[in-house]
Amino acid sequence: MTGSTMNRQGRQTQPHAAPANVNVTQTEMITGNRGLQIEEGLIFDHGKLDVTGVDFAVPDDTVEHRLGNFARTSVIGLPGLSEPEAVRHYVRLSQKNFSIDTGLYPLGSCTMKHNPRLNEKMARLDGFMNLHPMQPHKTVQGALELIDTLADWLKVLTGMPAVAMSPKAGAHGELCGLMAIRACLEDRGDARKVVLVSDSAHGTNPATAATCGYAVEAIPSTRDGRVDLAALKARLGPDVAAFMLTNPNTCGLFEREIIEISEALHEAGALLYCDGANFNAIVGRVRPGDLGVDAMHINLHKTFSTPHGGGGPGAGPVVLSEALAPYVPLPYIKHELGEYSLVEIEEEAVEEGGKPFGRLSAFHGQMGMFVRSLSYMMSHGSDGLRQVSDDAVLSANYVAARLKDHMSQSFEGPCMHEVLFDDRFLKDTGVSTLDFAKAMIDEGYHPMTVYFPLVVSGAMLIEPTETESKESLDQFIDTLIALTERAKSGTAEEAFHQAPTMTPRRRLDETQAARNPVLRWLPDTPTAQAAE
Repeated sequence: MTGSTMNRQGRQTQPHAAPANVNVTQTEMITGNRGLQIEEGLIFDHGKLDVTGVDFAVPDDTVEHRLGNFARTSVIGLPGLSEPEAVRHYVRLSQKNFSIDTGLYPLGSCTMKHNPRLNEKMARLDGFMNLHPMQPHKTVQGALELIDTLADWLKVLTGMPAVAMSPKAGAHGELCGLMAIRACLEDRGDARKVVLVSDSAHGTNPATAATCGYAVEAIPSTRDGRVDLAALKARLGPDVAAFMLTNPNTCGLFEREIIEISEALHEAGALLYCDGANFNAIVGRVRPGDLGVDAMHINLHKTFSTPHGGGGPGAGPVVLSEALAPYVPLPYIKHELGEYSLVEIEEEAVEEGGKPFGRLSAFHGQMGMFVRSLSYMMSHGSDGLRQVSDDAVLSANYVAARLKDHMSQSFEGPCMHEVLFDDRFLKDTGVSTLDFAKAMIDEGYHPMTVYFPLVVSGAMLIEPTETESKESLDQFIDTLIALTERAKSGTAEEAFHQAPTMTPRRRLDETQAARNPVLRWLPDTPTAQAAE
């Protein structure tokens, strides 16, 4: 993006601040509200610091506190609200969210798919919902059996002999996979220093490799959006520990030469890590283990419908090849003499032939996510999971086919579960990818992923998933076609620059927000200081 494009992001943000030269049919409201969309400020704007919604008994003067230097010297400084005021505040905030329950969520490379309510019902069964991680094993046999059953499904679907269930998210799973690779290499006396990463990879890939102490080098893509096999082979050597690859990749394309890639890596003594973010496109059709993959994390929220976003809870199990299976981290489940238990100490694992690299978390993963995932798998069955992949790929290719004469698809031919467009169709319009995305918000759509992957200019990555109907997709596609025609008309450039105009807030100055973030509320005068 050019500097002028970035600088154009700065806008007044209040809902009544639309410029006079933009055609927005709105009367300036006395309240600042927009119909039944109520304007909502910070909770500190509503509450009063000198009132409380709850009455507490005042302790007797003879009662001495034991806070010492931690005793406050002034009021705590929290706003006091009645119960209706507090409820309204948080409900109004929730109404400003966009979610998969609100509408189509075309966020590429993140698989924002429907979360079936059956899964939620299963996760709320008392026997699962009220578990405590410190309960004796004999009291949680059903839960351990469920985790073990889910692990078996993951191994079957991926063709891998081992799985680590404790990682809490995709990036945590990447860390698990890289640590297993490092443990394996060090165990054979062949510690290496470099991890190769494809240039279209998720940013977590190089970050994870660096966290594990590796130097990171990028392998370029070819003009058709796939890994340059010749460049990879040329870089392989005794210092390369692993190659991190996403397949299908972040351009929405299947890496056709992945078997040749894995064979070249193994011949050079290196290992193949696969980012499983896009497993939803191939589950039931392709087993990563058959492709030579040594480690792959599985985002349960992307492939198996557990809730996504909001900071968690997440789950990122990691399947491991035969070479890495001994290094699976603690704890793991053992089924012996009809009873399930957790192997939690290294000595016990070593007695069974294992070489665990350590422990990733205090306990054994996210139980609620495991319940939801297994519920999803069992309700679909193997044929249903395959149909999920088929429908996801079909939806993306339908979007591509209908938009091919209107937007510029980055790579020719069919795609997998997501389709990638670039900004060539906006050339000479004065409208940028960001402008186009912001205009989608006024039409009631969360924008697709923009400016990623970095290997194409002005990227727009659309993943419709398998859960949208044809009618829903057609309405979405028709909207994009209309926006494209509007951008090319030459009459709406300024309107695109101002978008969104129909939201509670105007376009924010994203550059200023990134450089000078304001992340918390501060009172005008300091309050609630502890005694010195």
